[in-house]
Amino acid sequence: MKRILTMTSLLALFASTTLARQNGYPYTQVPFTSVKIAPNTFWGDRIKAAREVTIPLAFSKCESEHRYKNFEMAAYTLQHPGHSGLQTKEWDVSKFMGFSFDDTDVYKTIEGASYVLQSFPDAKLKAYIDSVLDVVAAAQEPDGYLYTARTINPEHPHQWSGKKRWEVEEILSHELYNLGHMVDAACAHYQATGSTKFLNIAKRYADCVIKEVGAADGQACVVPGHQIAEMALARLYVLTGEKKYLDEAKFLLDYRGKTGRKDLYSQSDKPVVEQTEAWGHAVRAGYMYAGMADVAALLGDSSYIKAIDTIYENIVGRKYYLTGGVGARHSGEAFGADYELPNLTAYNETCAAISMVYLFERMFLLHGDAKYIDCLERTLYNGVISGMSVDGGKFFYPNPLSSDGHYRFNADNTMTRQPWFGCACCPSNLSRFIPSMPGYVYGVRDNNLYINLFAANTATIQVNGKNVTIEESTEYPWDGDIAIKVLQNKAKAFNMMIRIPGWVQNHVVPSDLYSFSDDVLSGYEIIVNGQKMKGELQNGYFVINRNWKKGDVIRIHFDMPVRTVMANMKVADDRGRIAVERGPLVYCAEWADNDGINPHHLLLARHPQFELKTAYGIQNTEGDGKTFNVTAIATKAQEASITSEGKLVAKDVTVKLIPYYAWNHRGAGRMDVWIARSLSGLDD
Repeated sequence: MKRILTMTSLLALFASTTLARQNGYPYTQVPFTSVKIAPNTFWGDRIKAAREVTIPLAFSKCESEHRYKNFEMAAYTLQHPGHSGLQTKEWDVSKFMGFSFDDTDVYKTIEGASYVLQSFPDAKLKAYIDSVLDVVAAAQEPDGYLYTARTINPEHPHQWSGKKRWEVEEILSHELYNLGHMVDAACAHYQATGSTKFLNIAKRYADCVIKEVGAADGQACVVPGHQIAEMALARLYVLTGEKKYLDEAKFLLDYRGKTGRKDLYSQSDKPVVEQTEAWGHAVRAGYMYAGMADVAALLGDSSYIKAIDTIYENIVGRKYYLTGGVGARHSGEAFGADYELPNLTAYNETCAAISMVYLFERMFLLHGDAKYIDCLERTLYNGVISGMSVDGGKFFYPNPLSSDGHYRFNADNTMTRQPWFGCACCPSNLSRFIPSMPGYVYGVRDNNLYINLFAANTATIQVNGKNVTIEESTEYPWDGDIAIKVLQNKAKAFNMMIRIPGWVQNHVVPSDLYSFSDDVLSGYEIIVNGQKMKGELQNGYFVINRNWKKGDVIRIHFDMPVRTVMANMKVADDRGRIAVERGPLVYCAEWADNDGINPHHLLLARHPQFELKTAYGIQNTEGDGKTFNVTAIATKAQEASITSEGKLVAKDVTVKLIPYYAWNHRGAGRMDVWIARSLSGLDD
């Protein structure tokens, strides 16, 4: 058994080093397999919630919501072609399969569980995944095609599937979307376990796609209706070295705007290299942009790089919420026009925020600039984790920046966290994303080790092919103190590149979309073995070059004052309003902390004074009922109201604000991120 475990570890290590060697980017993401997040910390708690609640919940939903049954029914049809059951209601696919992409709930949950297995070996979980893979494999057709929405009943497939393979791929079938999530999950499973069981299934489907989808005679010349296959196939190429997968990813991108479908919604109105703005369905767009970055890096395609650079600037400069979310419009779950950023009706799908993390990480890997990690951090701490309750058991699909307790686009018109959704893309996506977070903490290039995110962890990282082991201790994001200790160093002299966040440097985002509205200045201090360091920043990084020795300690301090933010005047919905931030966290005023006060009627002083409320307890009445702690902020404000005589009056109140990600744990009610400025009195 010990020998088997050792071989499994070696295979997983081989997968990780393969990724590091071949990914094509100038900078390399340190894989999740190399970083162990400390328990009982900010991110340790979230990974624990995903491991103990979200992933088991997702697996249970795969059982109760017919996901596994779909594969079993497809397998039965393959084993008994033309069976009499095909004519019965039981086998009418549209009667029991909600969406043609339901298979992906299984894949995404396996992916998340695979990330968890790397840090928390669990023989029962591994065996359970293996049993699920047996069910999945049995539904695969002889040529590798794996799409239960058709295979269950080829004569009467799901209503979104079309009469023939790929026939409506660009509209509704999601055959290539299913492939993308399968491949991503299979790569993660191989990385974590060393097993090729899932990888072989995914490769067979990918090979089927390569044979049947393309520009040659006899092939279906289509591109994905919902993107993700592009970056998944690039990942499969990196893992296997088989260039056919990269070639197919390039085809799926190159032919966008050249096939039957041409519209903004699906980012197919023009070829990808001619696109300059983020338009259409925000999740599809984010996945496509990430795939473009992968292909650009692997092939050195300058036209792709130019296009995504331009699109990135458009997003961060004109279509990016303060919380790091994207997708202003409920209609089409889509990006809006420039500066169209409504708060009450903001869509900001959780999956879209996840797609932005993928994009921002890849922009860093291309260019090595800290500004991309600044955006990643903002989205991660606000737009992503707001989508999952702290206990891991309830979820948001949209993430607005204002609420009256309702959301008119939800079926029940309420804005509450849900235990699941019929279209379960967000909870299953969170189940795979949260455990992957350790893979975003560090980066490397040549002799440089990049400290990108601040989270308590221990990591063994290869710098110039030599192992460096470091331990990071911090209570971030609650305070700005970080200690990094060298536990082992085989690389001797190298550069420790420490990101100095944009908010420390007086930049809200790397554009003029938002700016600080106060005159507070933040600073930082870096001390190595008791000696204060001085130096210039390089692309947002403080550089320390030395021959690092075991026991060396870097102590980092970021001032973390409360700051106020204003939006560009072109953002109509935020004119005359300010928002509150501290460190990487955006804050909001919610009904539950402010008895009798209507957050919509608040007026903040032009220069408010703030008081921190550390270990401020929030009872998760919408989940497990337990209390979790945050740092809250209190400040003086005014609440406006209209008297019975029709006069506008304002009374002095004290208002409390909590981190945006923590809102709605106590039920539906009023909430605001952007609060009106007082026109008089409070700060004179």
